[in-house]
Amino acid sequence: METTVETAKQLGLLPEEFESIKQILGRTPNFNEVAAYSVMWSEHCSYKNSIKWLKTLPREGSKLLVKAGEENAGLADIGDGYGVVFKIESHNHPSAIEPFQGAATGVGGIHRDIFTMGARPIAALNSLRFGNINDPKTRHLLKGVVEGIGHYGNCFGVPTVGGEVYFENCYHTNPLVNAMSVGIVKVGQTVSATAEGEGNPVFIVGSATGKDGIGGASFASADITEESAKDLPSVQVGDPFQEKKLLEACLELIPTGALVGMQDMGAAGIICSTAETSAKGGVGMRIDLDKVPKRQQNMKAWELLLSESQERMLMVVIKGREKEVLDIFEKWDLPCSEIGEVTTDGMLRFYMNGELEAELPAESLVLGGGAPVNDRAFSTPLYFEKIAAFDPSDVPVPKDLQAVARQLTVIPNIANKKWIYTQYDSMVGTGNTSTNDPSDASVVLVKETGKALAITTDCNSRYVHADPYKGAMIAVAEASRNIVCSGGTPLGVTNCLNFGNPYDPQVYFQFVEAVKGMGEACKKFDTPVTGGNVSFYNQNPDGAVYPTPTIGMVGVLDGYNEKMTLGFRSENDLIYLLGQSYNDINCSEYLHKICNVDFSPAPHFGLEEEHAVQQTILQLIKNKLIRSAHDVSEGGLFITLLESAFVNGLGFHASQHDSSIRADAFWFGESQSRVVVSVDPSLREAFESMIAGLGVESALLGLVKGKEVCINGEAWGTVSEWKQPYDEKIGSLMA
Repeated sequence: METTVETAKQLGLLPEEFESIKQILGRTPNFNEVAAYSVMWSEHCSYKNSIKWLKTLPREGSKLLVKAGEENAGLADIGDGYGVVFKIESHNHPSAIEPFQGAATGVGGIHRDIFTMGARPIAALNSLRFGNINDPKTRHLLKGVVEGIGHYGNCFGVPTVGGEVYFENCYHTNPLVNAMSVGIVKVGQTVSATAEGEGNPVFIVGSATGKDGIGGASFASADITEESAKDLPSVQVGDPFQEKKLLEACLELIPTGALVGMQDMGAAGIICSTAETSAKGGVGMRIDLDKVPKRQQNMKAWELLLSESQERMLMVVIKGREKEVLDIFEKWDLPCSEIGEVTTDGMLRFYMNGELEAELPAESLVLGGGAPVNDRAFSTPLYFEKIAAFDPSDVPVPKDLQAVARQLTVIPNIANKKWIYTQYDSMVGTGNTSTNDPSDASVVLVKETGKALAITTDCNSRYVHADPYKGAMIAVAEASRNIVCSGGTPLGVTNCLNFGNPYDPQVYFQFVEAVKGMGEACKKFDTPVTGGNVSFYNQNPDGAVYPTPTIGMVGVLDGYNEKMTLGFRSENDLIYLLGQSYNDINCSEYLHKICNVDFSPAPHFGLEEEHAVQQTILQLIKNKLIRSAHDVSEGGLFITLLESAFVNGLGFHASQHDSSIRADAFWFGESQSRVVVSVDPSLREAFESMIAGLGVESALLGLVKGKEVCINGEAWGTVSEWKQPYDEKIGSLMA
C-alpha cells in the first residue's frame, strides 16, 4: 500500500521529509516504511533539531574508553582494570500520562543501556520536576512516579543512591522524570552495539512483543495536551523480574565469546535496534517478523516494528554457536528466538510469512546517517526584559531573619525529601556508603577494587531560565563541586537536556545557549560529555517548562578512606566559609518563594573562581585538613549550616563576617562557588596556611557547639526543633 503526504503528516513527518524519503528509496514508500521513518526520524531517535549543537560539546578525554555517542552509554577508566559505564535519560511524556509505568520503564530502560554494554548496574539516581505540591494533580504524579521508580529498582535489585526533586509551577502538566544508571565492567569485556558477519544469525531475547509503547518515540516528540491521555498505548509496561533474568542471562552469555553485538530495544523497538546495529557495522539484515515472540495475536508488521515492549534485546551471534545462546536463555526461562540474519548490502528487509513488508537502507534511518539535521532559528526570549528590570533595592531586608529562615526550611525545594527516598531501597548490594553518613554526592563502593565512585545529578532550572548560558555552567559546576566535596575526582558527564518545543525560536535560544555554557564548563572541569539524551516538547498549554539541562556526573575516589562527608563531626570544630560572599539575592529560593519575585538574574558565578575553590577542597581533603565539606546551594549559607548540623545533631554558633553585604544576601543568597568546611582546632594553623597559599578567599564563621543554633549571638532554638519541620514537611503535604 503506497502512502500519501497526508499519511506521513499524521505520523509526524514533515512534507519535505516525506519527499526526502521518496528520493532515498527511489519510489513512494508503503505504510510500514513511512511508519519506520516516522519513529527513526522523530526528535527522540534522530536528534534532528539538536545534533548540530550537541557536536560542539567536548566529547573526548584521557579517561574515556569509548568516544561519546559511540555506544549505548559512556565508559570511563577508573583504574585497576575496571571501567564505569553511566548514562541518564528522560521518560517525561510517559510519566505525565501514566506516572507509575512511565517512571518504572524509564528506570528499566536506563539499566538496559548499561548492561547491554556488558556492565553490571550498581547504582541508580534520578532527577525529578513537578508542579506545585499543593495541587492534587502534582501529588498524584509524584506518588505514581516515586512508586514506579521504587518498584522497578527495588525488584530489579539495584540501589537508588541519590537524586534531586524540585517543585515549580511550570512543570504542572509536564513533569520531568530523568533516570540515571551506573555500572561496572572489566576493561576489555564490553560489548558493542554492532552487527557484522554475513550469515550471522540475529536473535530477539527477553520478553515477548506486544502493542504497548507503539509510537512511543513519536509520542515523546510532541507537546503534552489535555488530549494526551488517549495516547496511553504509547506508554510501555515494565516487568522488573523479567529484566533481572535478562541481565543475568546477558552477563552469562558475554564471556562465552559467542556474541558479535547486542543492542537493547528501547525507543522504536525492532526497527531502531536493527537499523542502528546494521548502520554501525555497515551491513544489512533480513528479518522474519512472524518469528518474533508475540503477546497479542494478529499483530501487523508495523506494530511489530514499532512496539516498545520492555525487557527485550537484539543480539547478533556467531554462526554455528546458536545452541550456546539458546541454552543460556532456556536456563533463565526467557524467550529467545532467531528472527533473521546479517546481510552485506546495507539493506533492512522485513518479511511477514514470506512476504516482503518493508525494504529500507539502514544508514538512511539513523542519526549520523540519513536522518535530517535541522538548523533552527532562535531569538532572545522576551521575558529577559523582566529579568533586566529587577532591582534588588526594591526588596526590603527583612527585620526578622529567624522568621524568614523558618519559612525557608520548609519550602518543598529545600525540605527533606525522605518521604521520597525512603520508598527506594538504597542499601541492596551493600555498596552505598551515603545512607547514614551523607556526602554532597552519593559515594558507592566498587567492591572489585579498593575504589569508590562519587555520583550526582544536578541542575537548578530557575538559574537556567534566568540565564541559559550561565545557568548551564552552574549545573556542571555544582555537579563537579558535589563530587569534589565528597572526595572524588570528576571523570565525565552524561546529560539529559529537557526543553520546550524546538520550533519556538525563544525556546531554541535557551537550548543553544545552555549547550554553549555546558560545553565551556565541561572543558574547564575536564569532564567530557559521554552521551545522554535530548527531550524537547516539554510544554503545557501555558508554555514551556523551565529549560532543564540535567547533569549526571561520575567521579572516582582512589580509596574509601578519602570520602568526605557533609555533617559536622565534633564539638568545638571551627566552621569556615571557602569562596567569596557577594551582595546577591538573585534567583534564590528566598527571593522567589518568600519575596515572590519570579524574574531576576542568575546568581553570581565565575568559572575561574569555581575551579579554584574546587582545587582547594581537593587539596584540603588530600591533606586531611578538614572534617566536613558541604557546598552552598539552594537556601544559601544558613540552610547549608543547618544541613551539616542535622547529620549528627550538633549545633553551631555562626556570625556574619562582612557587614557590607545585606543580611538576607549573606544568609539566604545563592551566589555560587562557596563551601562550608569544619576544621579541627589543632589543625587551624596548617589549614589557614594552605588556604593562603592557594589564594582562595576564606572566612571564619564560628564553631560547632552544643545542640543549639546561634546566629549573630542570638539563640535560634535547638537543632532538633529545626529538623522536625524540615523532615516532615513533604510527608505532611503528601498525607
